[in-house]
Amino acid sequence: MSEHGVIASGAFNPPIPERRVDAAPSAADPVTKLVNGFFEWFGDLGIFCWKVLRAAVTPPYEWRELIRQLDEVGSKSFPLIALAGAAIGVIISLEARYSLTRFGAKSMFPATLVYSVIQVMGPIITGLIVSGRVGAGMGAELASMKVSEQIDAIEASAINPYRLLATTRILACILMLPLLTLATDASGLLTGWFAQTLVEPLSFHQFIDAGFHGATFSSFLPQTFKTAVYGLIIGTIACFQGMRTRGGAEGVGRAATNSVVIASLFVILADVVLVKLILVVFP
Repeated sequence: MSEHGVIASGAFNPPIPERRVDAAPSAADPVTKLVNGFFEWFGDLGIFCWKVLRAAVTPPYEWRELIRQLDEVGSKSFPLIALAGAAIGVIISLEARYSLTRFGAKSMFPATLVYSVIQVMGPIITGLIVSGRVGAGMGAELASMKVSEQIDAIEASAINPYRLLATTRILACILMLPLLTLATDASGLLTGWFAQTLVEPLSFHQFIDAGFHGATFSSFLPQTFKTAVYGLIIGTIACFQGMRTRGGAEGVGRAATNSVVIASLFVILADVVLVKLILVVFP
């Protein structure tokens, strides 16, 4: 049989190349990437904290920038803090009067309001509000300086950017948070007492005397000064997120958002730990 006959009859069939089947993507890859990113973020945060600490304890000190940041964190946050404290005082006053009246414990209203505002609501509300206002502002400001290469220019001028930009902002948050908490507490107690007097007359002297009866400094000072830890968290997270920004205008917005979200989450977690610690140290 001729060669053409073999081909025509189908006796000669050339081999068909095998089709390559790509392996399915591993399901562990996104998880591995997430875990690596998590530990990388905390590693970068640790390096950042070490650089800030080293800059904070070595001269020269940026006193003028620190004073400017104290005004930025404290004075400009005061109206919002006072308004939030006033709202909290009215809300607690309304809820406490209704609940205590139902159980025949209306005489406990001053003490309930005082302890609720000073020990519970005042510190955490102050931390979250400052996290939203100051954290977003610091994160966006430093991120804008980073993407526009202003931080690189500062470093090229033989000025430590961690000392000038980060240390001053973190110290301002640490120093001003307890003072802002006192402002929140005072505003809440004043409006809470005023809301009570609209329903049932009660002199401010009687309110303060009954509210603080039997109270000691250990009942209120730890709850007030624990907000310095909130200030450390807010300032550190905001400066860290701002100074590691990449990606132009989109990175600036992302840094501001991450500063608020992460700082608020860490403030809530720190509040849980600090409350338990305070109860152990000051039973």
